[in-house]
Amino acid sequence: MTRSYSLLSHIENKHISTTIVGMAVYSGDRVEWLSRAVESILSQDVDFTLVIVLDGPVNKAIFEYLIKIESENSHLILIDNKINSGLSCCMNLIIDLFVKKTTKYFLRMDADDISTNDRIQKQIEFLDSNPKISVLGTALIEINEFGKAVGKRKLPTAHHQIIRILPKRCAINHPTVAIRSNVLLAGHRYKEMLANTQDYFLWIELCAAGYKFANLVEPLLEFRRVNDFYKRRGLSKSINEFKARFYAMKVLKRYSLGNIVYACAVLFLRLMPSKIVKLAYKIDRYLLNKRVRHE
Repeated sequence: MTRSYSLLSHIENKHISTTIVGMAVYSGDRVEWLSRAVESILSQDVDFTLVIVLDGPVNKAIFEYLIKIESENSHLILIDNKINSGLSCCMNLIIDLFVKKTTKYFLRMDADDISTNDRIQKQIEFLDSNPKISVLGTALIEINEFGKAVGKRKLPTAHHQIIRILPKRCAINHPTVAIRSNVLLAGHRYKEMLANTQDYFLWIELCAAGYKFANLVEPLLEFRRVNDFYKRRGLSKSINEFKARFYAMKVLKRYSLGNIVYACAVLFLRLMPSKIVKLAYKIDRYLLNKRVRHE
């Protein structure tokens, strides 16, 4: 994809850390949620550089907030992506510009979520202590538009558990992820042609390449699950998830009747009315959390 971007920050005045945190902001974001997300990263008591891509034109309130907060923080960098290109393109742009040989980790953050104040520290400490792990996620708390907790999303913690369930579901909570820079320096990237499920395909690719995964059992992020969450899981996302499941079965050599039936059943459910999708999501989340607790 052809890129048209410009730096809104003077790099010579910025601190470039060995830990890069990537975020994308677009016109549909809400400034009150964005400010919580940004400040939850800026309050971290570790060394990092937060890089935010304005993915196409944003509203005045968001632009003015970001310009103000950027001027006050030497470890915040803004990039103006002239055309709305999607999350994959924004993350790949940050990786290409700022993940170098001196970089150790790349972390994700979304513009409407909230990280705990020790999230980065705990993920770095784990990765420093477990050099065989290349991709690290965490559990998360789901919150509604008012910031009230409405659920908890846990995933298996060990690599063998993660790779076992990957043909059925995305085994890493994407907004929580921390990736070693050597993975990205080896050329692995998000698929820019995908408007969604780009993380799912990337995890499958990395598992097939032999990289090891883990999840922290502790929830280190509050994930914003708003009222239209189930409506947004439309035909395109459903089909891409279906393709990802069969891609996982193929490259990980995990074809089974159970995995095939699950992929078909989920595709059928996702095409149902949002109320049914919501109920199925809650049941699936309950069963997963119960299963993880006993593994």
